[in-house]
Amino acid sequence: MLLPSDAAGRGRSVVLLHARPTDRSMWAAHLPLLADGGVRPIALDLPGHGEALVTDGREVTPWTDVLDTLTHLGIDRFVLAGNSLGALVALQAAVTAPERVEGLLLVGYRPHEQPASPRLQAAWEAERAALDADDLDAAVAVGVEAWTSADATDEVRAHAARMLRGQLTGQLAHGEPSLAEDPLGRETAALRTLRTPALVAVGEHDMPDFFDGGRGLARDLDAGEPVVIPAAGHLAPLEQPAAFCEVLLDFVRRLPEA
Repeated sequence: MLLPSDAAGRGRSVVLLHARPTDRSMWAAHLPLLADGGVRPIALDLPGHGEALVTDGREVTPWTDVLDTLTHLGIDRFVLAGNSLGALVALQAAVTAPERVEGLLLVGYRPHEQPASPRLQAAWEAERAALDADDLDAAVAVGVEAWTSADATDEVRAHAARMLRGQLTGQLAHGEPSLAEDPLGRETAALRTLRTPALVAVGEHDMPDFFDGGRGLARDLDAGEPVVIPAAGHLAPLEQPAAFCEVLLDFVRRLPEA
């Protein structure tokens, strides 16, 4: 599946992969900032999100779709930057085609097998209860409350709400696509084989699940201590685009020449 994309600028290709309840529009503010920083940002919709609708119930492989889309765009090597679901897909793509990935910036990561904290479990249950009651507005409100911080501006919350509404509307209409077997497997052995330069980050006000997940991921990737993005929740890049772009550009500039 070729994925819808937005791009800007010239220079080293930096691929932006969005979080689960959002779409590629979460990167709208980042494209000009990164282009001004001397790189070529490319934002993709992952399968089942935004304009990448999956309406036929088929099995999807988001990591392969990312790689195939970049090949179609004529991009052989690139940096991957992902938030939440996007961080997972970035890792899956990196273990599938490590020779193509020049670097990884991973924000708000939690492995699926990690037990959920009470806070995360409560958010899931509240969203499910709202959807079961056919109350889309309540489900969107739950998501905005869970995935953004108290510091988020009204503009950020409204943007998050639009993306959440679109994602949930598509999910209700078509269901969630079934995923192919995860190339990461159930253990971390695949991650420990990666030699790709990596940086792990987390929003200052994110749930404890993602601090724990980030620390474990940083150990597996030998990536040092996770970077904390101030005044941000789970959707840290959306809340703090300038701070996120500063972290990303600093990371890219320290990578070996392409």
